[in-house]
Amino acid sequence: MIGILLAKFRMFIRNPFVFVLFTGMSIGFALMVGGTGGASTIHVPVYAEDDSVKDSFIGEKLKTNEAYSFNWISEEEMKEQISNGKAEAGAILSENDFQIIVGVDSANASMIEETIRGAYVEKLRQEQILEASNAESESEKEKVLEELEAAKNSPAFTIKTSSLGGSDTVVYDNTFHSLFGFTLFFVIYTIAYNLLPVLIEKKDGIWDRMILSPVKKWEMYVANLIYSFFEGYLQVLIIFLVFRYWVGVDFNGRFAETLLLLMPYVFAIVALSIFLTAVTKTVQQFNAVIPIVAVSMAMIGGAYWPIEIVESKILLALSKINPVTYGMEVLNGTAVYGYPLEELLYPISILLLMGVVLTGIGIHLMERRHV
Repeated sequence: MIGILLAKFRMFIRNPFVFVLFTGMSIGFALMVGGTGGASTIHVPVYAEDDSVKDSFIGEKLKTNEAYSFNWISEEEMKEQISNGKAEAGAILSENDFQIIVGVDSANASMIEETIRGAYVEKLRQEQILEASNAESESEKEKVLEELEAAKNSPAFTIKTSSLGGSDTVVYDNTFHSLFGFTLFFVIYTIAYNLLPVLIEKKDGIWDRMILSPVKKWEMYVANLIYSFFEGYLQVLIIFLVFRYWVGVDFNGRFAETLLLLMPYVFAIVALSIFLTAVTKTVQQFNAVIPIVAVSMAMIGGAYWPIEIVESKILLALSKINPVTYGMEVLNGTAVYGYPLEELLYPISILLLMGVVLTGIGIHLMERRHV
């Protein structure tokens, strides 16, 4: 068994093309679709009729906004960006009023308007407080504003809020969903094509000759399973390491748990690949089946889009026998929802059960017929 593993690793070092290809595609698609994982900001072009607005309370308030990045440009540039579709909306600001120019009627346009209006309302409130305080000198006004800020930081009472959605509310994070979805999708190809040599070797009679050697048949199966698991898990590890330490996705502080709990999914895909190798008779059949199975599993299992938006009862029923479904549950439950281990035991158990059953059926079918 050790000799088979060493031979597999030497072949991997000499020809890592498939591994590098699918690893690169996973990273590339996740970056393009999901972004960088940082706090996404929407750029909003704004034009100030008076330059003093930039340095006023309004300008400072908009500068500290985290959801939108307000870029001060000329009126012509702002209108050009909106007309070209580079910006959904823009704003023309004056000292006491503003005007919103909408290019795309979306939720962002309404939120941008509310954000700017909030800055003007807060400015008006401060002016009313200063007027009521009868502060005349600049020092007195600054003192009033400091007391106002201190009162905000130390309120007389607090209000506790909770979500109406409750514990069943679906949390969708585009970065995590794209990263997890494409990783689970492309690792199917990597693992499956690592087990393709088993079909070729059995067809060419290599396995029959190896049986005459001191190598036992179970050692040949175990060696191929271990190697496929290793290469599949290595691909996942590299992808997640790239996103953790290069892109900056922190996995909400559960990076190690995410890597650990992904092992049952990799095992289930290895078992599925063994099963597909057993039911296909030729390399051509195998090459035709793998893309169909991988794409359909990704679509039904929620790798491309959240499974929560699927309404078809047939598709939801099929997702219950799909390893991708439970792989996404484990990853989202760990990194997005922050579930403890005991709440993830169900999808982990299903993946392990799938792995054991598919491995047993696959090896049984291989032994029953001669390829």
